[in-house]
Amino acid sequence: MRPSVKRVLIGSVAGSVVIGSAYVLLPRDGGEAAPPALGPAGRAMVAVGAGMPAALPDLTALIGEREAHLRAHPGDEQSWAVLGSAYVAKGVRTADFANYPKAESALRTSLRTRPEGNPEALTGLATLANARHDFRAARKWGELAVRQAPKRWTAYPALIDAYSGLGDTKAAAKALESLQKLGSGAAVLTRTGQVYRNRGWREDANAALTDAAALAEAPAEKAAALHRVGELAWERGEPTEALRYYDVALATEADHHPSLAGRGRALAALGRTSEALQAYRSALTRHPLPEYALELGELYESLKLGPAARAQYDVLRTRVRQGGAGGVNNQRILGLFEADHGDADAAVKRLTAEYKRHGSPETADALGWALHRSGDGEAGLKLVTKAMDKGPRSALFAYHRGQIERELGWYGAARRHLREALRVNPYFSPLGVPAAKKALKALGEPPEGGPEQVYAPSGEVAPPLPRPRQTPPRKQPQAKPSPRD
Repeated sequence: MRPSVKRVLIGSVAGSVVIGSAYVLLPRDGGEAAPPALGPAGRAMVAVGAGMPAALPDLTALIGEREAHLRAHPGDEQSWAVLGSAYVAKGVRTADFANYPKAESALRTSLRTRPEGNPEALTGLATLANARHDFRAARKWGELAVRQAPKRWTAYPALIDAYSGLGDTKAAAKALESLQKLGSGAAVLTRTGQVYRNRGWREDANAALTDAAALAEAPAEKAAALHRVGELAWERGEPTEALRYYDVALATEADHHPSLAGRGRALAALGRTSEALQAYRSALTRHPLPEYALELGELYESLKLGPAARAQYDVLRTRVRQGGAGGVNNQRILGLFEADHGDADAAVKRLTAEYKRHGSPETADALGWALHRSGDGEAGLKLVTKAMDKGPRSALFAYHRGQIERELGWYGAARRHLREALRVNPYFSPLGVPAAKKALKALGEPPEGGPEQVYAPSGEVAPPLPRPRQTPPRKQPQAKPSPRD
């Protein structure tokens, strides 16, 4: 039996996460391929094949091994696919976006060497596009990979990520069903939790991700699952519980930067400001993502430390430019920043283009908020409402909607959504939470009199309700005198 046929058969065995993941990415030297030893390179190959995080030293070992092999065997399309996928994983782990052009070159070399029957290269290209936040391209490559090998479960995680980035919850749910039929284990449970969370099913998402953390074996994989459970706790407004999961994730893998940033958010919510700042700085040192710089800048701004906040905003702009050089799309984060701290009109232009490319609930909310900030609250409200209807339960979405409704004079709806934001997560933003409380205080309690009073046009005083008409008591008929009287 040909090695390529054997890879497809083995990859379709449900529950065989480790063996399937390693085997479908095996390099071929022209004869029968043997499973890799689970040393550093083998562990990285397993993780990359399953679409899960790998330890940075293991990735470095895998890249060095495949580069050396390809110098002697430049026609091995399988090793080019492995090398390209490893470059993607390294770029994700380190925020060194220079890895992405190298990944694309290796993956396209694999595809040129073997244009047909090469789902490994197609899956790698889908994963690369997801890392660059180019979800349209990720969908294209992921669907091609699934079309070529519909029983190969490792193609589905990248496709689910693409559908999620596009806001296509139905397609993501359908892809998840296919994944669950073909595989099991931590990798499958992680994507299950992701899809459930995006649909607003928090309890189901928490159960799936907790199980994923329990089943994960590699430290990088376990830390990622624990971090996701912590994120769910944070979104529920439980910073103490979230902090516990972030700390366990960091104990599992000390340089897990998402948990460091999450720790910063949780500590700030708990009033442990100095520790929060240190956690954010550590996260940015390890992985200088623009979203971390935005969060830290807003924390500084909430503490009235303007120069420090502006320094972080400069970091954000720099990282967006650097990411763009590697093909990374950070337009949503940049648009959100500009809407609140820069040029709202520029944010509308930027986010309008992004929404056409990727109409996710997150992009709809960002564009709606930017429209409001630029003076078009009615158009903004439509988009923010759509984000709340189609997306996960989000305190930020509810806050944006409430603030827009307040500006439009819809005071009852504004009270409801601002209160919802604080109920969902009372710590959702160091700047947004005080603004929501201030807005609610300005709105006060609704006046008596019902909807006509609550929704009086802005600047007008609603007329008093008519006093109820008093109905005079009916006269009782007098009895006619009896003849005897």
